[in-house]
Amino acid sequence: MDADELDWNRTLREQWEFHWNHQVRARLEGLTDEEYFWSPVPDAWSVRPRGSSAAPVQVGAGDFTLDYAFPEPVPAAFTTIAWRLGHVVVGVLAARNAAHFGAPAASYESWEYAGGAAAALGQLEAQLEVWLAGVGGLGEVGLRVAVGEKEPFPEAPMADLVLHVHRELIHHLSEVCLLRDLYVHTKSVTNGEDR
Repeated sequence: MDADELDWNRTLREQWEFHWNHQVRARLEGLTDEEYFWSPVPDAWSVRPRGSSAAPVQVGAGDFTLDYAFPEPVPAAFTTIAWRLGHVVVGVLAARNAAHFGAPAASYESWEYAGGAAAALGQLEAQLEVWLAGVGGLGEVGLRVAVGEKEPFPEAPMADLVLHVHRELIHHLSEVCLLRDLYVHTKSVTNGEDR
């Protein structure tokens, strides 16, 4: 097949869709609130009820806030599944959906973070749907258009942003899956179960 005949837009969408449908989605099924908020280390950043965080900065518009600090600490704070899903939903997807695909404005400060696992996964699926529809609507020509001032590298083509977002999704949702594995194995050890 000639590279000129390849449907790059479809190929980029399928990169994420395959990972979601065959590796991630099933691994997120059954996520409990206990897992969502669980921290294997003290002082991990998380999503917390408003006013209950000890983090230097708490962002969010609703009943729950996301822990943060600026500048970020070195080493970076450990983060829970709740925090990682909040980051993916808002920073990776919703802000880009707003900037490029006409979705409502979204920022870490204005977001209403999910107070439980089911709500967070619902937010994730909703933002993924907007993202994939937006990318699909770009067509071949739209992938070559510069992202503009809404992104750190304004001259980069949209194709670069799509690849970046997909890397972020694969990276952070793999971390979520690893934390789920750690939770199961840690809980089975502390409960005296043999796995």
